[in-house]
Amino acid sequence: MSRRVALVAASLVVATTVAAAPAAEGSRFLQRGIFDDAQIHYGNPDTVFPVLRTLRTQLIRINLVWGGANGVAKRRPANAANPADPAYDWSAYDRTVNYAAQYGLKVVFSIIGTPPWANSAAGVNVVPRSSLDLQRFATAAARRYNGRYPGADGRLLPAVRSWLAWNEPNNPAFLRPQYRQVAGGWVAQSPIDYAKICNAIVKGVSVTTVGASRVACGVTAPRGNNNPNSDRPALSPIAFLRGMKRAGATGFDAYAHHPYYGGPSETPSSPPPTPSRGQAPTAITLGNVDLLIREVTKLYGNKRIWITEYGYQTNPPDRIFGVTLARQAQYVTESFGIARRHPRIDMMLWFLLRDEARTLIEEGWQSGFLTASGTRKPSFAAFQRLAG
Repeated sequence: MSRRVALVAASLVVATTVAAAPAAEGSRFLQRGIFDDAQIHYGNPDTVFPVLRTLRTQLIRINLVWGGANGVAKRRPANAANPADPAYDWSAYDRTVNYAAQYGLKVVFSIIGTPPWANSAAGVNVVPRSSLDLQRFATAAARRYNGRYPGADGRLLPAVRSWLAWNEPNNPAFLRPQYRQVAGGWVAQSPIDYAKICNAIVKGVSVTTVGASRVACGVTAPRGNNNPNSDRPALSPIAFLRGMKRAGATGFDAYAHHPYYGGPSETPSSPPPTPSRGQAPTAITLGNVDLLIREVTKLYGNKRIWITEYGYQTNPPDRIFGVTLARQAQYVTESFGIARRHPRIDMMLWFLLRDEARTLIEEGWQSGFLTASGTRKPSFAAFQRLAG
């Protein structure tokens, strides 16, 4: 996505006293990375990738767009599972994975975006009519990036082994509708639709790579109001997780989540604040992520946990949700420390390398290690030091 959906201070965030990191032995497998499509995928690679190497990052997340603007599928393919079908244009993604390999980085692909031909032009954030269309695209993508497929220049394209199914499906910006009215009542529709998305991508990737790749489902946003009558209905993470389980989502290797803070007074380790009416908790931030992990364990067993977006905005320039430059650097160290100490968390990706440009106060997201003009923030060095 080009920007984070703005966090809302009044979003149904709630408290819990559950600690973020258990006392058990920490993860030996935590990999650090960055998600910033605007810079890493669409920017100048000769400028950006040396910066990523300087930061000593290990992973980059890239949205692999199925359809719509910048989508791979320019029209309905005749042989959708074949990456060589002429309806597909992989050139931008080939460039990115080649640069990543050149600089020693691994790619995490997030498959998103429904083409107009797959859902009667209902929108990129509406489930395809046939899950088989999505499964075949995932198959084509996994075949192309299996490490044995030749690119346009004849060289073998690097392998991609980590995949995400969609992005924040409990957020109406990325999957709608969230609810559907049935016989005078409301049904949570997004988990039902998402189970189809998850299963299609899992089947397409895993059948193709035969265990060589890992797929994460969920990829949930940190909060939702669970209110179909609101102006912007959205499901909270645990409600969504339970719904996708009931709808039959299965077969994935890891559960992904985005445990963003809800306001500048929240630290990485503090649970979300209790709303004024004291209602039960719904938000899942890094401070109470064990609530989500326990629910994943209850429903799916000991799945691995991937944090595929996280970050703190800075003030300047964001005077509403930003923290000081020094505090952002401190929170980089603290948040990755929490993840490293947790025995289930394998991956943590920071959202934004560079701040997004803004002309209005509410525009963009400002959690980068670089300012919009390219100046290093103290968090740049803090991220570097994570490599030890």
